[in-house]
Amino acid sequence: MAITTHFVDQNWNLQSRIMRKVSTLTVDNCTTNDAIIRILLEKLPLKSLMMNGDLFHMRCCAHILNLIVQDGLSLIKFEIERIREIVAFWSASPKKEQNFVIAAEQLGIPYSKKLILDCKTQWNSTFLMLSVAISYKEVFDRVKTRDPKYICFPTDQDWELASEICERLQLFYEIGYSLREWTKSPIEEIMVMANQMLSKFNKYWSVIHGIMGMAAVLDPRYKLKFVELLLPVLYGEEKAKIEFQILEGFVTTLFQEYESSNASKKRKSEVPGSSSFGSSISSGHRVGFKKLLSDIASITRDDDESGGMSELDNYLKEKFLPKDMELDLLAWWKTNGIKYPTLQRIAKDILAVPVSTVASESAFSTSGRLVSPHRSRLHPKTLEALMCAQSWLLNEIREMEAYCRSFEFDYDVEEENTKESGTTSLDDFV
Repeated sequence: MAITTHFVDQNWNLQSRIMRKVSTLTVDNCTTNDAIIRILLEKLPLKSLMMNGDLFHMRCCAHILNLIVQDGLSLIKFEIERIREIVAFWSASPKKEQNFVIAAEQLGIPYSKKLILDCKTQWNSTFLMLSVAISYKEVFDRVKTRDPKYICFPTDQDWELASEICERLQLFYEIGYSLREWTKSPIEEIMVMANQMLSKFNKYWSVIHGIMGMAAVLDPRYKLKFVELLLPVLYGEEKAKIEFQILEGFVTTLFQEYESSNASKKRKSEVPGSSSFGSSISSGHRVGFKKLLSDIASITRDDDESGGMSELDNYLKEKFLPKDMELDLLAWWKTNGIKYPTLQRIAKDILAVPVSTVASESAFSTSGRLVSPHRSRLHPKTLEALMCAQSWLLNEIREMEAYCRSFEFDYDVEEENTKESGTTSLDDFV
């Protein structure tokens, strides 16, 4: 088991290390992991966790996305399978691939992308396979007579459906909004897929929208107003009101918990406390979605009636930053800690929570390289020491390299300025 901790350090840089201590767990969505979470919560002191462990379980968004798409693709599995078979056939050996390339050249179609055989459990892999195969549809038709063993021929309807699917999957980063657009499709297969996928999306979104919603609130370009405008798109007007009230209550409760925790620390030590969690771990858009973001960008408040209001109220009532501005969110909270100290502590914890298990799964790739056929008898503790040391040392090296690059840049600028001004500095003598 590999545990990768994610935290914001004292300089407000996002860090990750392989460790043993945990505060929140981001795991794939399966019943086994649900059971593990329940067992761990029974063994951990709940007072050390955010909201008594209510935020301990974070479901991997990448895995949720994969489950949703796979659920939809299962409805056209036979059509996809026929395309998968022809891709597998013509990429099975160098000789077959060479014959395929020759056929493409004869048709004047450049063989710029190699045929890709997908991994059935990864939707993005299936998407890539289909998108490449579609570009060679004419070639597949031409090579029908090239090999007597080539007997699987997708129909025109198969190709048309694959093309429709690829076009829609490109928009999947706008998943909730896109799915609701799919349900309006005149193609029955697409509409049925969308409804089935939407059901799974709602199932998983309902258990992770607290942290995701709080992350949006902590962005000074969006805050609660962004979520308030977005929820009707995701849920419809009636349910959106209920969901917004739930999120509003969640934000208030979390703020009060941090505020009371900070007050308690001050009473005990008379020293402003740091976060109790942060110290332990720290292509195209749809027009409707563009309009939604444009509406959000137009929201500003000219008055700031901060008298007698809490820190949270002051933050939410303050003017929005421009939606289209590039913003380093961690850097913004680093510089606004004096104005919003409690919210800064929340940001340091919430913004460090990973939304997928990609970072953790990369550790398994590392272990696969460490435990090679020539080093297959490493003691578990030795393996753990190697992986942890590598994780920490590599991050320290990267930080040092970044610092050196920054220093070199500053030095070059200063040197050029000195040359231009004709003056001499101490550096000229070093």
